[in-house]
Amino acid sequence: MPTSHRPAATSERMPFIDALKAVGSQLIVLHHLAFYGPMSDWTHQLAPGLVGWFSQHARIAVQIFLVVAGFLAARSLAPGGRLRTERPLALLWQRFLRVSLPLMAALLLAMVCTEIARYWMTHDSLPAPPTLWQFVAHALLIHSVLGVDSLSAGVWYVAIDVQLYALLLGLLWLEQRATRRSGALAPLLVVAMVLASLFHFNRDSDWDNWAIYFFGAYGLGALAYWVSRADSGRRAPAWLVGMVLLTALALALDWRTRIALALCVALALAWAHRSGWLFTWPRSRALSYLGRISYGVFLLNFPVALVVNAWFTRYASPDAWVQTLGVLVAWLACNLAGAAFHHGVEQRVGQLGRAAPAR
Repeated sequence: MPTSHRPAATSERMPFIDALKAVGSQLIVLHHLAFYGPMSDWTHQLAPGLVGWFSQHARIAVQIFLVVAGFLAARSLAPGGRLRTERPLALLWQRFLRVSLPLMAALLLAMVCTEIARYWMTHDSLPAPPTLWQFVAHALLIHSVLGVDSLSAGVWYVAIDVQLYALLLGLLWLEQRATRRSGALAPLLVVAMVLASLFHFNRDSDWDNWAIYFFGAYGLGALAYWVSRADSGRRAPAWLVGMVLLTALALALDWRTRIALALCVALALAWAHRSGWLFTWPRSRALSYLGRISYGVFLLNFPVALVVNAWFTRYASPDAWVQTLGVLVAWLACNLAGAAFHHGVEQRVGQLGRAAPAR
């Protein structure tokens, strides 16, 4: 099924992306369960290799979300390569509301969960008691750049997501103002920013609180969307080869597994979009649902896991098998809490940021 036969509505379900988000979110949950809390120390005795891999390497799944976010941003903002709104600041405000309002609700729940966990156990994975300034900095999504201690694991990504969206939106706006051609310059600006990220900024961890550090993966996602459109015609293979060669050159200069994964995800998205599988595969209700609730799971998995860790530390037997059962309970609780948050909070407050963009 060629992509040109598919409707352009950005609200259409994409099972392929739902599956990527489902897998990515579960890897992040398992990473947090392996990295934080005392239960994982007991599980490590039973499966040291598995726990070690989840603790040190599963966080690479963040690259999946970066590439998918870039792909969807390009699809929403400029499906033809040219910004389709005259009000970019309104779009940026909508994006801010869509991610920050659920974040604030999740942080309030996280603070309650942390205090419950603190009552049952003492452990270095527990965040310090929060201050008003911490909460305000998180609500404004500036906690990372100001060096404010995080109230929950993983919330840095929310701030980076908005920064990346703003950066792509700014590049598209510059192209809109600079030329009257139909999106000819925008992909070139994105390519230039991707190269700047891959060859310089992404190699220096001092930049990891800023969008430019992550734009290599995000920009690959945006480029994957544009080159996989049906109307890209004969140009698509050349652009795809260029993406691979330039990314390979950056990796030859400085190997980064995270960038290699980002390239693989971008190519998979381009292929799925070009072939039509983006809208048709996999046909799994479980993966589709896990993909839909992935943001809620992402926001709540750390505080929920802390509470389960604390309960098992206080009341359960200090036995490796019992504590490993606690890890499984925590994994299930994280998904149930994420689902409840998605339906009870995220969908409701997120509507404030879903107004149709002005054309």
